[in-house]
Amino acid sequence: MAERILLLNGPNLNMLGQREPEIYGHETLDDVVTLVRKRATDHGLKVDAVQSNHEGDLIDALHRARGTHLGCVLNPGGLTHTSVALLDAVKAAELPTVEVHISNPHAREEFRRHSYLSPAAKAVIAGAGVPGYGFAVDILATHHNEGH
Repeated sequence: MAERILLLNGPNLNMLGQREPEIYGHETLDDVVTLVRKRATDHGLKVDAVQSNHEGDLIDALHRARGTHLGCVLNPGGLTHTSVALLDAVKAAELPTVEVHISNPHAREEFRRHSYLSPAAKAVIAGAGVPGYGFAVDILATHHNEGH
């Protein structure tokens, strides 16, 4: 059975392609999942994809992934800037986690420039658009293959 990564997308990411396309582009969440699954397959991995607009659902998914997944690709959406609880869940899951942002939060409003999640992340990819998700999979696969 192939090893698995968790793809976790937070609030409003179900609206990709519709919400503020001048910032987030025209690709949809389905496009993101397709890209991540393709990239994971290239590395011999499988993907469990979860999107929720509810913080507790994201926390529960991280808890379930502990010990069963080799890592997590996480776009926490707006929870990036507000959620200590999600940070604690990332730490509790003990999974290498790559934080992904489609836009560059540092080029946006001041409040978006702080991430509660970044201190627990293996890497942060911001401003690369949807392809950033693929880079995140590459990072997790490389990390795993190096035996870390």
